[in-house]
Parts: sequence; structure tokens; C-alpha cells
Amino acid sequence: MIRLGAGWPLDRIVAVGAHCDDIAIGAGGTLLTLCLARPGLRVDALVLSGGGSEREQEEQAALAAFCPGADLRLTVLKLPDGRMPVHWDEAKAAVEELRAQTEPDLILAPRTDDAHQDHRGLAQLIPTTFRDHLVLGYEIVKWDGDLGRPAAYQPLSPEIAEQKVRLLQDHYPSQRHRPWYDREAFLGLARIRGIECHERYAEAFAVTKLTLNLGTSHLSTSTVGD
Repeated sequence: MIRLGAGWPLDRIVAVGAHCDDIAIGAGGTLLTLCLARPGLRVDALVLSGGGSEREQEEQAALAAFCPGADLRLTVLKLPDGRMPVHWDEAKAAVEELRAQTEPDLILAPRTDDAHQDHRGLAQLIPTTFRDHLVLGYEIVKWDGDLGRPAAYQPLSPEIAEQKVRLLQDHYPSQRHRPWYDREAFLGLARIRGIECHERYAEAFAVTKLTLNLGTSHLSTSTVGD
């Protein structure tokens, strides 16, 4: 198993979501892990919909909690939920504006094969603008049954996994009525992904392109037995 570890320079990250709560559901544990390990980490976050509503207020409070000690810069736009494909130009302009503001070491984004049209559309925009960056595509459990076979894993300690679930419940009251929005769903998926990487819990990601530099100390390999 290839492990990108402590030697990997990581000072700036970008996190993008089509909707408020996408980033936290898909990569909240990873954000907690990163920000706790790297105080002062810059996090540029872009969300395409929910601006000007209670959802934006939820997102601001939630991401502040998921990024403790970070230099968080959040933008929430007002694109209509479920209509991202017909607002392609606006979404593209927002991603390009974000690109002009930062040179990230890592990008957290939806998966390109996500069944939701908003998630998928945003995912397809990212590599057209961030062309030479590592993009980890997070997953969101949903009715569509589109979970696949991820290529990358971020182990989560039991404490981080529990904290993620608690923050999701605390900061997004508008979503609590949804039948899939509960502790069992979030921890259950994290447990399955943990099994797949020989950890208790994990978040998993798709990787469409990864360039290796095997001549540096930033990359180490660890073989994990069955």
C-alpha cells in the first residue's frame, strides 16, 4: 500500500462542494485530521449552492468546526440546487476565480462518476482548471447506490470518526429529517472503508490521475498483509 506521509509538503488545500454539507460528509474526517496535524493550514472552500440561506449559515459554522486552527476562506454561491448543468458557465467562472486565488497542494472534490448531476458536473470542472494538482474525489452515500471501488484512503481514528458524526448532526439541522442522514450511515461507511485499508475507520477517495516521484523521500511504500 502506498502511503503519502509526513514528508509530503502540504500547506494549502482546496475543498469544493456542489451543496452545503457535501464537503463535510465526503471529507470531514480528512479535514479534521489535516487541520489538527497542521495548524495554520490554508483551506479555500467553494460551495456552489445555498448562498444567502440558512444553509450558508450552517456551512460557515460547520466548516469552521471541521477546520480547527486553519486559515479558512469560504465562498458559498447561489446556484439553484439540482440545476448545475444549465449553470455551467457560472460554475466554471467560480472555479476559475478560485484557481486564481490559490496554488493548492491538494484538492478535495466530488467524484467524476457520482450519480448526482451537480456533484458530477463540479467534479468534471476541477481538472479543467486545476490541471497539475492532486485531486481526491470524495464519496457521498445516497439512494442512487453509486459507491464504487476507491483508490485512496485516509484512516480516521475512532475519536475523529465520532467527532465527524457529531459535527454533522450538530451543524446541519436542516438535513436531519433525511432518512440517510444519521450516525449509522456515516459510521457504517467509514467502518467499511476502514476494513478495506486495515484500519478501524477511514474515508475513501477516487483518484483519476496521480504522478509519482519515486526519487524523493516524500513517498514511501508499506506492504500490508491480508
